[in-house]
Amino acid sequence: MGDTLDEPWWEPREGSGSSPGLSPDASSEECAGTSKTEQQHTTPMPPTSKKRKQATECFLGAEKEDSADKNESEAKRKRRRKKKISDILSKSSPKPGVPEDLQKLLKEHFCAKRSVIELEELQLPDACFLPANDLTHSFSSYLKEICPKWAKLRKNHMEKKSVVMMIICSSALRCLELIKSMAAFKGDGKVMKMFAKHIKIQEQVKMLEKAVIHVGVGTPGRIKALLEQDGLSMTSLKYVILDWNWRDQKLRRLIDIPEIRKETIELLEMGLIKLCREGSVKVGLF
Repeated sequence: MGDTLDEPWWEPREGSGSSPGLSPDASSEECAGTSKTEQQHTTPMPPTSKKRKQATECFLGAEKEDSADKNESEAKRKRRRKKKISDILSKSSPKPGVPEDLQKLLKEHFCAKRSVIELEELQLPDACFLPANDLTHSFSSYLKEICPKWAKLRKNHMEKKSVVMMIICSSALRCLELIKSMAAFKGDGKVMKMFAKHIKIQEQVKMLEKAVIHVGVGTPGRIKALLEQDGLSMTSLKYVILDWNWRDQKLRRLIDIPEIRKETIELLEMGLIKLCREGSVKVGLF
């Protein structure tokens, strides 16, 4: 045998850094793995998608808040544009009530509910109206002007459960004010409170049955209830005074309060309009 065993069976190539026992493909894979790890350590990580979502959510939330603020400001502007009674009165002085105002009120209330013939029966004649207050009178001076023969009427009135004069107000406090202010007019005449505040209707019915009352001052709701329970009669009634021009703290008149306006119209319909058409009752707007 001419072959020798001293020489190795493989011959390393010059310039190759591969170690013995490994193939060239394996060495290249190792190099690629080391380069990937180096890139992982050296290359900075990109920002996560969560941070981007948070940023966009904050931006959208700010836009929603801005739109909500705009809507609120627009709603406030619309509210401010609504006219109030105080705004109207600040631009023009209040006008005293006239008979045409009451006629118009009744017509607007009944026009959609009644026939033409019924509307004619519910119309107040011009002759039933007393001179209206021109806003220069006190309550006593106004009553003296429209009822100059009050002393005689007061003495001749002897019937119980009925009054000669009925004064209709919007509240109990206003009733008390008018009762105090009419002291110079009433003389010896007896005045009764006809409102619901702190006074039971049974007590008022008993008072009307026992004593002769000349003037009744009350709210339309309680006066209507007394008539419905037969505690009050209209047989001796001569004058109905509506506290038309007075305004409360909210600058509302008697007819500006929906509930009081409705009760006043119902009270007039219960028999007062009929008595006015017959000529036995006069109506005054104070």
